[in-house]
Amino acid sequence: MSPFRLSRTLPEDATDAALRADVLEGLTGTPKTLPPKWFYDARGSELFERITELPEYYPTRAEREILAGRAGEIAAAAGARTLVELGSGSSEKTRYLLDALTGLRAYVPVDVSESALALAGRALAAERPELQVHALIADFTAGLTLPETPGPRLLVFLGGTIGNLLPAERAAFLASVRALLSPGDALLLGTDLVKDEDVLVRAYDDAAGVTAAFNKNVLTVINRELGADFDPAAFDHVALWDAEREWIEMRLRSRTAQTVKVPALGLAVDFAAGEELRTEVSAKFREAGVRGELSAAGLEPVRWWTDGAGRFALSLSVAR
Repeated sequence: MSPFRLSRTLPEDATDAALRADVLEGLTGTPKTLPPKWFYDARGSELFERITELPEYYPTRAEREILAGRAGEIAAAAGARTLVELGSGSSEKTRYLLDALTGLRAYVPVDVSESALALAGRALAAERPELQVHALIADFTAGLTLPETPGPRLLVFLGGTIGNLLPAERAAFLASVRALLSPGDALLLGTDLVKDEDVLVRAYDDAAGVTAAFNKNVLTVINRELGADFDPAAFDHVALWDAEREWIEMRLRSRTAQTVKVPALGLAVDFAAGEELRTEVSAKFREAGVRGELSAAGLEPVRWWTDGAGRFALSLSVAR
């Protein structure tokens, strides 16, 4: 079995501190907001896996189609000896790249979930005895230091997750990615593309109500972790397309006037009837916009692949 290492750069109490800070800032702001990362406890992760299998939710299938068909081209263009994956989770889609990168020597999965990293990392180490697997428990949005591994590196950020960042946050994130890379290293970025409004809204408001349950799970997380008394049934799931900003917003709309208490923060939060709490932004992209944002961060776009229906894109850019 190849060596498997698991390193923690995220303090043990960092998740609790971040949740408290985000809830305090978000529920006292105008309008009220919460970051989407708090959907993902064990139940939220299970619900998201179900979402990816829904007929309405195309992004996961579309990205997998590109990886399955183009992994060889991606590998040839990148020539990487180290693969770094941000938000690696189960590393399921990454296996296409692991198979195609014939010169690969090291894999560095990065995630906030220690359990997900340990499970996926140990499995990969057992399957691929020639591969060094060094997993990092880290929040890649808050700065990251990578271990010493052979170059060139290919850093991958899949799933369209970059769309959850607001424009200024995306610029800062891409600049931080560029700072991790040496000249000749590459970034493989997954971006969901602008398309028909009905297709987009259905992807975030499925007929079976799985996305609604996923959205409301953030309230359950806050109840459990901070002793809050949110009643998820007192909120409706809402998914809207903002044509001007070209992003989907997920919101929770209060059915009645109500006050929610969050004892851990000494907070009482008033909601008016019909008031909405924004829980996610999911930006959709056009090729020119992606190229522009990458170039502004010091990354040179060199390849662009889409699925057959043109719904989703993977772009490869090289550090200048």
